[in-house]
Amino acid sequence: MQMPDVPVNVPVDDPNADTEWNDILRKHGIIPEKPPSPTPMIEEALEEARRLAHENRLEGKDLDELAELEDEEDEEFLEQYRKKRLEELSTITSASVYNQVYHLQKPDYSRDVTEVSSKAYVLVLLTSSQGTNVETRVMIEIWRELARRFGDIKFCQMRADLCIEGYPDKNTPTVLVYKDGDIKKQLVTLRELRGTHTSAEDLQKLLVDVGAVRVGDPRLQRKTEEEASSSKIRQGRPSGDDEDSDWD
Repeated sequence: MQMPDVPVNVPVDDPNADTEWNDILRKHGIIPEKPPSPTPMIEEALEEARRLAHENRLEGKDLDELAELEDEEDEEFLEQYRKKRLEELSTITSASVYNQVYHLQKPDYSRDVTEVSSKAYVLVLLTSSQGTNVETRVMIEIWRELARRFGDIKFCQMRADLCIEGYPDKNTPTVLVYKDGDIKKQLVTLRELRGTHTSAEDLQKLLVDVGAVRVGDPRLQRKTEEEASSSKIRQGRPSGDDEDSDWD
């Protein structure tokens, strides 16, 4: 049977309701087609998120942590992650060409810092002139530790007043992060971190934030009780100890 003409100004209580009248209105283009229910899409997205979380549950775990999961995880699945970690470590090892703190001279600054930053991240630590600045002393030890661990990053060190004439000791330590010839990040003193309580873990976060180290890098370490104890000893050390050799 032919449907009657529908007036254009017909009232509609709920255009999304599943009624015979709404079907007629939709057929004549008076109200738009009912949008699809978002429920299936939401459920699909949640299921995909659960699947990815399950597949990536081993991300960030080192070889020792993977070994501890042998009784809980499928051996073939674990082996894939072991292989992935070994490949990552191999890549890191081949890129580790620095592994020490480089003491800079002003005439060589452009060559040793700016030019090198075209192929690697370069971090420069500007220290106090006499080595009595407590924050500077904290950073010197952290600098050495990170330089040994992150050999694909060039860690440099220089007295601030020899780098920039008249640079005030109160602004030290200053950290400059170079990449591709530009300063990408600058820290003046450790007030943005945790002052004299700054640890290697805090500097690791900085490396991740600036993109020098990726999240999940196996070299990233959590602060251990031993490191915490060492930090306390370091902060309580008098100014006249063997660290003075840094200023020879």
